[in-house]
Amino acid sequence: MSSTTLRMMISSVMLLLAISSLTQSQKIEYPSFFNIGGVLSNNDSETHFSMVIAHLNFDQQYVPRGVTYYDKTIRIDKNPIKTALDVCKHLISRRVYSVVVSHEPTGDLSPAAVSYTNGFYQIPIIGISSRDAAFSDKNIHVSFLRTVPPYYHQADVWLEMLSHFGYTKVIIIHSSDTDGRAVLGRFQTTSQTNYDDIDVRATVESIIEFEPKLESFAENLIEMKTAQSRVYLLYANEEDSYIIFRDAAQNNMTEAGHIWIVTEQALKANNTPIGVLGLKLNYANSENEHIRDAIYVLASAIKEMMAHNETITEAPKDCDDTGAIWESGRKMFNYLKTRNIRGLTGQVAFDTNGDRIYAEYDVINVQQPANIKVGSFFYDGEKGRMKLKINDTLLIWPGNTEKKPEGIMIPTHLKVLTIEEKPFVYVRRLQDDEIDCEDDEIVCPHFNSTEGNEKDYCCKGYCIDLLKALAQRINFTYDLALSPDGQFGHYQLKNHTTGIGTTVKKEWNGLIGELVAERADLIVAPLTINPERAEFIEFSKPFKYQGITILEKKPSRSSTLVSFLQPFSNTLWILVMVSVHVVALVLYLLDRFSPFGRFKLTTNDGNEEDALNLSSAIWFAWGVLLNSGIGEGTPRSFSARVLGMVWAGFAMIIVASYTANLAAFLVLERPKTKLSGINDARLRNTMENLTCATVKGSAVDMYFRRQVELSNMYRTMEANNYETAEKAIQDVKDGKLMAFIWDSSRLEHEAAKDCELVTAGELFGRSGYGIGLQKGSPWTDAVTLAILDFHESGFMESLDKDWIFHGNIQQCEQFEKTPNTLGLKNMAGVFILVGAGIVGGIGLIIIEVIYKKHQIKKQKKMDIARNAADKWRGTIEVNY
Repeated sequence: MSSTTLRMMISSVMLLLAISSLTQSQKIEYPSFFNIGGVLSNNDSETHFSMVIAHLNFDQQYVPRGVTYYDKTIRIDKNPIKTALDVCKHLISRRVYSVVVSHEPTGDLSPAAVSYTNGFYQIPIIGISSRDAAFSDKNIHVSFLRTVPPYYHQADVWLEMLSHFGYTKVIIIHSSDTDGRAVLGRFQTTSQTNYDDIDVRATVESIIEFEPKLESFAENLIEMKTAQSRVYLLYANEEDSYIIFRDAAQNNMTEAGHIWIVTEQALKANNTPIGVLGLKLNYANSENEHIRDAIYVLASAIKEMMAHNETITEAPKDCDDTGAIWESGRKMFNYLKTRNIRGLTGQVAFDTNGDRIYAEYDVINVQQPANIKVGSFFYDGEKGRMKLKINDTLLIWPGNTEKKPEGIMIPTHLKVLTIEEKPFVYVRRLQDDEIDCEDDEIVCPHFNSTEGNEKDYCCKGYCIDLLKALAQRINFTYDLALSPDGQFGHYQLKNHTTGIGTTVKKEWNGLIGELVAERADLIVAPLTINPERAEFIEFSKPFKYQGITILEKKPSRSSTLVSFLQPFSNTLWILVMVSVHVVALVLYLLDRFSPFGRFKLTTNDGNEEDALNLSSAIWFAWGVLLNSGIGEGTPRSFSARVLGMVWAGFAMIIVASYTANLAAFLVLERPKTKLSGINDARLRNTMENLTCATVKGSAVDMYFRRQVELSNMYRTMEANNYETAEKAIQDVKDGKLMAFIWDSSRLEHEAAKDCELVTAGELFGRSGYGIGLQKGSPWTDAVTLAILDFHESGFMESLDKDWIFHGNIQQCEQFEKTPNTLGLKNMAGVFILVGAGIVGGIGLIIIEVIYKKHQIKKQKKMDIARNAADKWRGTIEVNY
């Protein structure tokens, strides 16, 4: 073997050794054992803790090769200071990587002591029994995680139960401590964020907050009685629940018609009324099962850290060490929050606060002789979410009844809002000398929020008659008022000034805003049903189906002085004029050059008539064209006469065509519209001389915003939009606006009143007018059924006849079918033409007379000169 080969082999070996050394240096070393601490409440739990750790070491699914877990446990003490000292002495000193903690019900502060002590060193703590809301605060309990949900998470189940039963308005009763306020906050936040996931959205009508350790709750119950809702959500401990139920029974608020849904603690009161619904957490007291789930969650997190090559350094070992934070503990806590495993207590997962989610509950119904389970709130593995299932047939409601209560006290006196919109609502000011409105009118005051005053008006119309019929049919009384700002309602941005600054929030104004803010119960007006509004309010079935159409002024045919010339185009008139003179010239030439055209005709007086000259030919051509008698000479030659016959045929066709077209232009029905409808190209590509508009913030405006294909048209018309329909319709009448796009019912009414107006094209954007109600209003079904009955009985049709059409539409149709009568304005040009002929004739005769006199004078001078010349000539001849 040569030295060169040897050197190459040595170099290769050295290179391989270097690579191997580099690889070994890059490999992360993990601890081979992990101490897991346990702060437990009894001997059985400590024994079970050790058994779970032992079994875990043989589970390769959770424990990587070369890793061993060891248990280090202590007994929790009722004294929190002693517990903290024990944690330092027996757990942290042994380098525990995490601590599992449980406590007896009487040791509420002990888990906090464990959390504070371990949290200082970022050692993760897994609680298996602590459910107080305080442990969700990561500013205090920085590394606390728990396999049980906090009490305030029961608000999630409340919302699902309300959705199941269809209750939309509730009263929340809660204690004024941290947990009570957390329940309220959770309920309000979840009801908003889960809006799309919950079929029925619940709103809080009233919030009753009380100080713990109650002595009496009677005053609060009086306030609750005045509310509309009869659904009570109660969060209170066992002692306070006893007082609340006692006083509620004395005020008959635990009888039929009332619904109580309570948390676990309240369900423990020994006077809980029959029919109360409550919750019970599954495995709430199963400490062994929670120990197993907590340990396996921890093992899963450590394995995941190793899989991601996370550095795991040794845990702190001395409580006296106040040095750097244990970064591995912080990372471990974050990995723990991402775990999602199937455990003995169900699906184990956590939220960002480290609180258990997917916790399962039983729905308990208080009955005699014992409480029974009527449903469950469980994890649906297929959908990956929680699901509520209740057997309604097992339920007993307060008052020991099986019939589900309505959940609200149905009011019989309603506040109704409307808005001026002819012909649905006519509004007039109540004069100072008037005491009350007319018999067919209703007082409808208008409160001006800007000026802060109220003015009385009288209302009548289609919707007012409908309101009267509804009140009589479903038995309610009402106060009617006009929209405070005169608007139907627009969803717009609004500034709100708070203590921390100005915030911008979208809110409804107008009628919709009053209903959303619960300042009104009903809207009886031509309120279009659309998706934007239906998201915030309820609608009845439509009382009138309609769509969107276009209103324009009927085009009128202009009558000018030359209207009689309209049947022919300018080109045709010029050709006719040229033809007359060309034919006359040809007739003259044919007659002049024909060998038979220059002979003389003998007249009755013996004189001979000359052949056709040029002036006679022109006169002949005009006479034939105008069908007048020909008193002048006619063609003499055969060729000229043939042309004359052809010209007569031409004249007959021209005159007949002119007469027919003149009748069509002056008598035929006028065109009804300029536009063909919404798809008219002039609307889609708006011209400068074509203006169209609608009302700002209206349902029609919302429709155009939704339609992508109409976006170009909407951008053009947006600048022209009006504040009210009244102003827009008046501008159409005045010719200032070419096309007004609005609800078909209103525009058909305007077209019926004024025969100069007409709706163009077919309806589009079909929808309906409905009665507006609050979300979850108890009157919705009753109003809908009444309206359906009105449709079947013909009442709605009678309202259409009385208020929308007024019978005028038949008159307009009859007027349209009657031919136009010709007047002076149509034929003025002809009379002016005759007048011009007369004036021209008089002018010509004057010229002829003047010319003749001039000729006579000239002739006399010539005669005198001729006579003088003759005399002179005679004298000369005599002399010579």
